[in-house]
Amino acid sequence: MYLYHFGLGELPFTLTPNTNFYLPMAMHDEALAVLSTALQTGEGFIKVVGEVGTGKTLLCRKLLNEIPDHFVTAYIPNPYLNPDELRRAVAVELGVKQAQRMSVQLLTQRIQTRLLELHSQGHSVVLILDEAQALPEDSLEALRLFTNLETETRKLLQVVLFAQPELDVRLAKTEFRQLRQRITFAYKLRPMNALEVQQYIQHRLQVAGYKGAELFPVRICQNIARVSKGVPRLVNVLCHKMLMLAYGQGHYKMTIKLLKAAVKDTESIEQSSKISLLAFSLLGGVSVLLLAYYVWVAKL
Repeated sequence: MYLYHFGLGELPFTLTPNTNFYLPMAMHDEALAVLSTALQTGEGFIKVVGEVGTGKTLLCRKLLNEIPDHFVTAYIPNPYLNPDELRRAVAVELGVKQAQRMSVQLLTQRIQTRLLELHSQGHSVVLILDEAQALPEDSLEALRLFTNLETETRKLLQVVLFAQPELDVRLAKTEFRQLRQRITFAYKLRPMNALEVQQYIQHRLQVAGYKGAELFPVRICQNIARVSKGVPRLVNVLCHKMLMLAYGQGHYKMTIKLLKAAVKDTESIEQSSKISLLAFSLLGGVSVLLLAYYVWVAKL
């Protein structure tokens, strides 16, 4: 691998969400602020929506790592569960014993008893679901019923949904209007802009231990932003491939040629973006030729 070649301590552009590489950019800080405010109110559902690869899981893990101590969290990373499986998963996360063996009625009672017990101890309970767009429709309704558990002043359970935009399409249906009305706070993650992509790349290299000369020039970062459309996962894919290609060729600086090769090898890059990169690189070549022509004319 290219670690020794570039003097890196670890891989900077892996696809595994790692909070050590977290960069406090505006949209993620705003999302965390919304989550923090919403959790303090103790009401209803909280929804964070973002396209594939925009950092939802990383944000979810950041929230789990930094949530105040008085919160008890139940985390379900893969919610493709029917209502019974969902109840049992929540019960297990809350520490309900023998949850897998109980009847549905008894299980529901035990969950409510456990929530009341935690409330009496001064705890707030938060159910966090990643990839929430995968929840079956009857499980969405079961999730809504969970939030019916409450005292006179506060919900016994809050729910945070991290999801792709498909969840919004599903919630727009008439049968989910009750659940939709219970979403008290929502935030939509946006892609990175060109400057944020540049900061993102440099930050991850620094965290990985890079101390050498500039690896990714500004122009290269701008092109990476263009073809990736600012999606962090695609930025990671392209940068990782470019470093591998540079290592294989013995280079120490990223170039348009390396980026074009990485883009060509990445199926998830849209064809329009590939054409855009090709046109930009050709335009760059034309600009160089024009500059050379004007220099030659000036010498006549």
